[in-house]
Amino acid sequence: MHERITQHFSDSIDAKIRSAEVLPPLIADAAELMVNSLLNEGKIMACGNGGSAGDAQHFVCELLTRFDRERPALPAISLCADSLTISSIANDSSFNEVFSRQVRALGQESDILLAISPHGNCPNMVQAIQAAHDRNIQVIALTGKDGGDMARLLHPEEIEIRVPEQSPQRIQEVHTLLIHCLCDLIDEFLFATD
Repeated sequence: MHERITQHFSDSIDAKIRSAEVLPPLIADAAELMVNSLLNEGKIMACGNGGSAGDAQHFVCELLTRFDRERPALPAISLCADSLTISSIANDSSFNEVFSRQVRALGQESDILLAISPHGNCPNMVQAIQAAHDRNIQVIALTGKDGGDMARLLHPEEIEIRVPEQSPQRIQEVHTLLIHCLCDLIDEFLFATD
């Protein structure tokens, strides 16, 4: 049992090392895009399914409260946190529209959509990106594997941070680290005192 646990730690460390070799420039670009949105009175909308919904809520929570320093709240909204809205859209329309309808209703041109999926093939995520494009909202995608349908939808000026892994568990572990990196860089850009 101990060997199995140790192997999980080793696999997670290896996934993070591989990610650290290729992802820093993309993370920096994504943070800069988010900062520009926030400076232009935009907000960040985040969405995902399952564990990625938890990641989206985690990211939004860090922006609304604080990450590593005291600072004003930053405008962000999780599109997967309102169970009444999600169940209503799923029941009255389609589960594929649970995020896209919210993007169309709440999104403005200066906003950013943070779309999180380990494989990038969820129809509701694809429709959220399409809705963002319809509203001239830029997208940042956290993905893994081959990026899936989400990656193929992104415009050249948009950013995909694709974890170079196949295992959904390892991808999600790196996504948590990516969220922390983004939060740290946003705070540093906006609130650094030196």
